[in-house]
Amino acid sequence: MRCIYHGFSKAMYSLLLLLVFSASLLAQEEQELAPVSRTYAVTNVTIVQAPGKKIDQGTVVMKNGIIVGVGKGISVPPDAIVIKADSMFVYAGFIDGLTRAGVSKPKDENKDKVKDPGNPPPEKAGITPQADVRYLLNPSDKSLEELRNIGFTTAQVVPHGNLLPGQAAIVLTGGTSAESMLLLNNTALYSELTGSGSVYPNTVLGVMAKWRELYRQANQAKNYEILYASNRNGLERPMADRTLEAFYPVIDKRMPVLFKAEKLVDIHRVFTLRKDLNFQLTIAEVKEGWPIISRIKSSGAKVFLSLDLPEEVKKDASKKEEVVASAPKTPAQFEKEALDKRKAEAIANYTGQAASFQKAGVPFGFSSMSAKPKEIQANLRRMISAGLSEDAALASLTIVPAQFLGLSDRLGTIDNGKMANLIVSDKPYFNEKAKVRYVFVDGMLYIMDVKDTKKSDVKVEIEGGWSTVAQTPQGNTEGKIIFKKEGNGYSGTISGGNLPAAVDLREVSLDGNALAYKYTLNIGGQPINIEVESKVEGDSFKGTITAGQFGSFPIEGTRDPKK
Repeated sequence: MRCIYHGFSKAMYSLLLLLVFSASLLAQEEQELAPVSRTYAVTNVTIVQAPGKKIDQGTVVMKNGIIVGVGKGISVPPDAIVIKADSMFVYAGFIDGLTRAGVSKPKDENKDKVKDPGNPPPEKAGITPQADVRYLLNPSDKSLEELRNIGFTTAQVVPHGNLLPGQAAIVLTGGTSAESMLLLNNTALYSELTGSGSVYPNTVLGVMAKWRELYRQANQAKNYEILYASNRNGLERPMADRTLEAFYPVIDKRMPVLFKAEKLVDIHRVFTLRKDLNFQLTIAEVKEGWPIISRIKSSGAKVFLSLDLPEEVKKDASKKEEVVASAPKTPAQFEKEALDKRKAEAIANYTGQAASFQKAGVPFGFSSMSAKPKEIQANLRRMISAGLSEDAALASLTIVPAQFLGLSDRLGTIDNGKMANLIVSDKPYFNEKAKVRYVFVDGMLYIMDVKDTKKSDVKVEIEGGWSTVAQTPQGNTEGKIIFKKEGNGYSGTISGGNLPAAVDLREVSLDGNALAYKYTLNIGGQPINIEVESKVEGDSFKGTITAGQFGSFPIEGTRDPKK
């Protein structure tokens, strides 16, 4: 999966045209070229504008990262790249309330012994509230791609750490740099109730005591700065303290505290701190909130429930119970049955938590911090099976987190003027067989890898000649491919346009009807790797061609009957 690269220079643009075999445009390499289009149209698609609001067989048009047309009968601009999404479904991009996606875990830098474990330096104690997560973002981090693959286009990201790791930011899950990914900075002061191991505070009680101490010191420091600013004569100059200054927006209620609070006891402790210090609160990654829903509701705190669920307990149908009427159960058997029952009840409570919040009328979003991305869609289906409505699930992925994070004017629904953050799936998203096909992040197109069939499912033959058409921002471009049978595999060549000679294909694979191949072009001494992934159906194939930093484009192939 790759993104369309937008910042083409003249030379780079000419190279792109060569990569996709555009003979006519290559001849104009030295002429002034029009800018690359950032206009897309998703046509003949079911548009789920918002939970409970749907448009059948509609069109969504995006231009320069903004939605400019939604509905039926929408005209498609002539410069648009058209995504024919017949029978597919388009949703607003999902929003993750708490994650570390895109932030690499730092190496253990706390191995050095501290001279005074009872009074360690702030960094050793996990106290770095001034840390800015945007300087820690890695756009190529695999975790961002994993979230994006399942439909998350925006996320509230925090640094690694324990007590006070730093400040959160709202970032896009696509982009070429941290700056291009950043949507909102310093959105919350992130905190956990975890100690620092071998130094103070290393217990939960110590963490809470330190939290109170820092907050009150910050309040005193802030008040003294105000006093000093009003009349500096005769007053000692206040010393700058980045740790305490990080609390100032929290004290002024311009920034909430974002607490990770998985367990019931953690939620109670966070509420105790909030009651003592009176700050705005968001609790996230909540896993055991159902016993105190009423308290959470009355608190007014914003809530992000965890997308992580305990593993389902599946009965082994192959094992038959042996019923022996004359043999009474042993104490161990009674104990095991009671344990299994408690475990099943706990799993049911975890799975039904979202439904309980919905029933109680408590709005909530979702967070993915401890969830495995590959399990999130299945976990959402489990929540729905446990009583959560599909509309409520969609709202908790879109409009509710957009409201919580102050982004309702830009995200959460598919409306004119909003950011082009969209998901296109081949079936309704919560369908067990649904697969995400396309994702738009700020108008950048990401095309999912095609992995639909297994080798045993379909048998196809590709030997011979094929004509290809790649759809680029400047129009369709054509090429020629010849596949040759080589033992149990294939080889091939590619030609067309102004290429001086045919180029050999490598790593040609045909797995069922999944066709993939690669080749390398050498342009001015610079090797450019090209990858194609597609799905063969009869005498045609459809897929994507990826040309390194130039991004991915739709490609179609048709068998030449005479070759």
